[in-house]
Amino acid sequence: MIEKKAVCRNAHIEAKEFSVFYGECEAVRKINLAIPEKQVTAIIGPSGCGKSTFLRAINRMNDLIPSCHSKGSLIFEGKEVYGKDVDVAALRGCIGMVFQKPNPFPKSIYDNVAYGPRLHSKLSRTELDEVVEESLTGAALWDEVKDRLNKNALGLSGGQAQRLCLARALAVKPKILLMDEPTSALDPKATARIEELIVKLRGRYTIAIVTHNMQQATRVSDVTAFFYEGDLVEFDQTDQLFTRPKEKRTEDYITGRFG
Repeated sequence: MIEKKAVCRNAHIEAKEFSVFYGECEAVRKINLAIPEKQVTAIIGPSGCGKSTFLRAINRMNDLIPSCHSKGSLIFEGKEVYGKDVDVAALRGCIGMVFQKPNPFPKSIYDNVAYGPRLHSKLSRTELDEVVEESLTGAALWDEVKDRLNKNALGLSGGQAQRLCLARALAVKPKILLMDEPTSALDPKATARIEELIVKLRGRYTIAIVTHNMQQATRVSDVTAFFYEGDLVEFDQTDQLFTRPKEKRTEDYITGRFG
């Protein structure tokens, strides 16, 4: 049984009346949400409810979509994420992301993990070797690939590739990890490995995970946010939300009446 912590009072990311638009369409509507530091926050809800849009807003991945813009406030460590003076590359170094489908670069396993550290800092080869080993170990992949670091990463299995992407995110020593449906393209065994990693990383990183799998949310998260049609309907400790939801829409969703 995974021991769950109480909701942390220290918000690492805080949204205040935060909205995200695609053109005129308001995909996320005036969200007020404090993501606690060094805990796992699950974000659940039906397709198209704004979960991934909100997650991508945290490290400004939505900037890559020309029609996308935001209103309101999103604060990371006391600073506005969308402030005019924000270095977006540095922000993404602090807030790493793992996507729905594994997306290793068409490079060697070593170069995949070393890419971020090379970009953000000047390390010697020895220091870089240490970062690569530490990151692959943190992603529970080192023992499987240590003898083929120079092989193309595209030859990895789906589960290995997703763990490589996690190692790549860990290599830049982020403070926050965003995970957008990280196991939806994986088989049950690979899914279990990723979930085990999330549990191990709890307490070291602030983690926010978007998932359609409500059982997964109960297994790995401390707190859960339920989104519906762009609104944040309910946010509470995971055990509380799944056993004694306060909102009728939450109860209807988790009991399968819609979704």
